[in-house]
Amino acid sequence: MIMEETQKFHTVRGYQLLEQNKKLLTSAMEDYLEMIYRNSLTDGYMRINTLSDLLNVQASSATKMVQKLSGLGLLDYKKYGIIFLTENGKEIGKYLLERHSIIEAFLKYLGVGDTILLETELIEHNISVSTLHKIELLNKFFETSPDFLQKFEQFKKACRDT
Repeated sequence: MIMEETQKFHTVRGYQLLEQNKKLLTSAMEDYLEMIYRNSLTDGYMRINTLSDLLNVQASSATKMVQKLSGLGLLDYKKYGIIFLTENGKEIGKYLLERHSIIEAFLKYLGVGDTILLETELIEHNISVSTLHKIELLNKFFETSPDFLQKFEQFKKACRDT
């Protein structure tokens, strides 16, 4: 189910670190950090060229952002474009991926289709931790209440038909 993926990313420390760094991290920085974290889950590291490809930006732009994140102590940037997350970077990256997954799951439950990635990106950078927790709770309710979900689908259909 949808929540199985998000449950493994729960970290209170990530929330705390993000709140501490909220004034330092822009939405773009969060996007970079989340993507580096995603990739590091499988490869253990990220390369500048891979990062620029995944985010559809120039390698020079990716390098500048990686240097900024490195300056904040979130990344360890090695020669030849290899990027490793620091412990703080891992914790914040984990939180960012969890936040993304919670919002995406919620939007799936609502029936958002083709624009789900765009909608998720727009919401995730502007949501409070408190609201995110409430959405996560609602997602868990949806997951454990298939009858409710079916009634909701019927309700949506009835509203479209009128």
